[in-house]
Amino acid sequence: MSRVRIKLSSLDINALNEICEQIKQIASSAGVVLRGPVPLPTKRLKITVRKSPCGDGTETYDRFEMRIHKRLIDLPANDKVLHAIMRLQIPRSVNIKIEMKD
Repeated sequence: MSRVRIKLSSLDINALNEICEQIKQIASSAGVVLRGPVPLPTKRLKITVRKSPCGDGTETYDRFEMRIHKRLIDLPANDKVLHAIMRLQIPRSVNIKIEMKD
């Protein structure tokens, strides 16, 4: 039977977990066995810059970090469940990718 793989990524962990919970509720109400959400490694992007605008002066630095959180969900290809997932209100901060696997 075909399976659907849903990959979710976001900078906001709370929005990401909320969408995962909504997908779990849809799957449980339809009686579909769900695998996940599997937390994938968080990508940490770090940037270190000088505080001084001209580059002179004391050697003080600002350190900025951006974290990208990811989740993976597998479920059987069921039309009812997929239509319900497509109708979800997904925030702009959450990226979703749906793939069909054999």
